[in-house]
Amino acid sequence: MKIVDVKALAIDAVQVVRFARFCDHRGYFAEQYRRSDFRDHPEMGFMKGVEFLQCNESFSRAGTVRGLHFQWNPYMGKLVRTIAGRMVDLVLDIRKGSPTYGKAIAYDMPANRDGDTDEWIWVPPGFAHGNLFPEDSVIEYMCSGEYSPGCEAGISPMASDIDWSLCDPTLRKLFEETAAKAIITDKDRDGLSMEAWGSDERSENFIHGKLGDA
Repeated sequence: MKIVDVKALAIDAVQVVRFARFCDHRGYFAEQYRRSDFRDHPEMGFMKGVEFLQCNESFSRAGTVRGLHFQWNPYMGKLVRTIAGRMVDLVLDIRKGSPTYGKAIAYDMPANRDGDTDEWIWVPPGFAHGNLFPEDSVIEYMCSGEYSPGCEAGISPMASDIDWSLCDPTLRKLFEETAAKAIITDKDRDGLSMEAWGSDERSENFIHGKLGDA
């Protein structure tokens, strides 16, 4: 695997890892993950100790909004990429005591079969995660914990008390336009507000500095 660069987003625990494709007249080949490169690359220290236990694929129709999901016991970090279509990844900080607690960001990840690079976004434990899809899309995500029914919850992406001030204004506008007529489950639409989550005893599972995030 050839890691091209690593960058932190507006919430710096959330990282984007760009990796090379090897292109010729036939198309391309990409090694999108190699454990030793994630472990040993000098810019990948934030992945120290992370092992992936589950890999999922998801297809979503244009106009779909998913999330914002998280779990504990075990915690689950997600390494996510777009295979086809366009995903806008949504990330919300739910770590109590964090300077960005309650703030959400978005990152645009359209698939590009002609490019010489591709990328992952790493969403560590301590964040609620979701996506919006402006077009029919397929994504893949590797998980650092196995799914644990009964130890999961969600913040409604439509919650009025989410702070979007760190979000790219263009992507925030796209989210608002999509959300107004989104394809979304009742469970996701009716998820908790930040205020309700903050007063929920389960929120004590997510304390800034106690999740390996210092």
